[in-house]
Order: sequence, then structure tokens, then C-alpha cells
Amino acid sequence: MPSAGTEERGILMKGHLRDSHAGRHDLTGEHAFTDAGQIVFALLFAAVWAADTFFLKYTTFLNQYVPLLVRIPAGIAVLCLSGLLARTGLNIVFGEVREKPAVIRKGVFGLMRHPVYFSEVLLYAGMLIVSISLAAAAVWIAAMAFLYYVSRHEEKLLIARFDCRTRRDQIEHLFFLLQR
Repeated sequence: MPSAGTEERGILMKGHLRDSHAGRHDLTGEHAFTDAGQIVFALLFAAVWAADTFFLKYTTFLNQYVPLLVRIPAGIAVLCLSGLLARTGLNIVFGEVREKPAVIRKGVFGLMRHPVYFSEVLLYAGMLIVSISLAAAAVWIAAMAFLYYVSRHEEKLLIARFDCRTRRDQIEHLFFLLQR
């Protein structure tokens, strides 16, 4: 697989690029396991959520405290926000080739560094609002840990390539919510 290499303190850092993006000099890349991990967590979450919600019902007891008429509209609203963030973020990154590579700061990227990853977190949250499954919530937490891990890898790639550190880079932050 192609990779985009950047050098940080004499160490070559590589970002994985899909074959379809091999000619895109404006993309820095991602962790080699990002796509596979996202697919695994999506399938695992869907399987656990569906099994617990519709069949096993082992950890869905909290649903009795929140009416379905509250959960459905709230869940749909979060799912719609998730779709909007994902679509907007992906269109900004892959919809145009930037002549001068730089850290993207327009649109939703002006508010947060990883809107596509955050949209994935919201997708799981929307499903959990519709049917509160503690077993699926455990998978959601593991998926967030994975996304945090790959986002930190991408941060290192961006910092090495563009030296885009700011004062907030020195402070621990909520990894999806703060633009750095």
C-alpha cells in the first residue's frame, strides 16, 4: 500500500494511503489499521446492539425509564447530525485536490480536527439513544478508544508534515471537540 512519509526529528513517519488516493499529494494519510478497525467495530457494535435490543435483552433494562417517544426523535436527531458531519467532512477532504497541501481548517474542520471520526461516535450514540444497550455501550467505548488511538497517529503525521502545533497542543484536550 502507498504511504505518505513525513520526517519528524529524523524519524520517518508514514501515513497509510489507499491505492485510490496514491496520487493525492495533498493527503497526509492515516494509520494502516484505521479502515479495518472501523469496519470491525461497526460490525461488532451492530451485532451486539441488534442482538441485545431485539433478542437477548440482557442489558437493555434502562429503556424502561426513557419513553420510546423521547428516544426515537432524539436518536434520529443525533443520527442525522452524524450523517451531516460525515458527509461534509468527507466532501471537504476528498471532494477537491488542494494545490498547496495544508491542514484543513474550513467548514466543520474549523470547529474540530476529526469531524468524520466524531460522526462515527455520534452514529453509535444515536443508536444507543434509540435503544439503550449497556453491552453495545461497552463496544462504543472501545470504538472511541480505537478512534482516539488512530487520531493521535494522524495528529503526529500532521504535526510532522505541517508543523501545525498551537498553544493548545501543549494542553490535554477532548480529542474530537477542539480544533488544534
